[in-house]
Amino acid sequence: MTIIDTPFNNVFLLKATLHKDKRGGFMEHHNHKNFKASTGHDIQFCQDNLTYSKRGVLRGLHYQLPPYSQSKLVSVIQGEVLDVVVDIRKGSPTFGQHFSQLLNDKNQLQLFIPRGFAHGFITLSETSIFTYKVDQYYNPQSEGSIAPDDPFLNIDWKLDKKNWILSDKDRQHPYIEKARLFDFKEDLYA
Repeated sequence: MTIIDTPFNNVFLLKATLHKDKRGGFMEHHNHKNFKASTGHDIQFCQDNLTYSKRGVLRGLHYQLPPYSQSKLVSVIQGEVLDVVVDIRKGSPTFGQHFSQLLNDKNQLQLFIPRGFAHGFITLSETSIFTYKVDQYYNPQSEGSIAPDDPFLNIDWKLDKKNWILSDKDRQHPYIEKARLFDFKEDLYA
């Protein structure tokens, strides 16, 4: 596994080793021991989720607040998405900044998103199958969200807003200035 740094501490891109032969290919999609050794985080993922989306579906920006905050390990099995993470830790030197990355079935990158970051993605291909692991179960009372078109964040989602497909719930997200957020801590896992 190769670790690729991003502009944020503790947000990593991961590239698994693909072993190919005449039958096709094999890779370890997640190996806890290798993940811990490579990232320094002993994350115990408890649930795997899949989303199936068509072009233009935008999901996000989502997160959960303490004590039910979540880390995520995300990737794309089929198709292509633009994946976005936003630092939502008040007082952080990178508060309100975002990082985006194309994830697809060709580059087979994974993105680790720690607690304290909002997450969203938009499907750029005709369809996508997106998978993500979480280290905490969903808790509706701790759910947080930010509008993907927040002008303060100024995220380029690569598709014109008129082509976005949002759930009714995602249409109601507040801008970051009115959202419930994290307080900054250097160690997100303390």
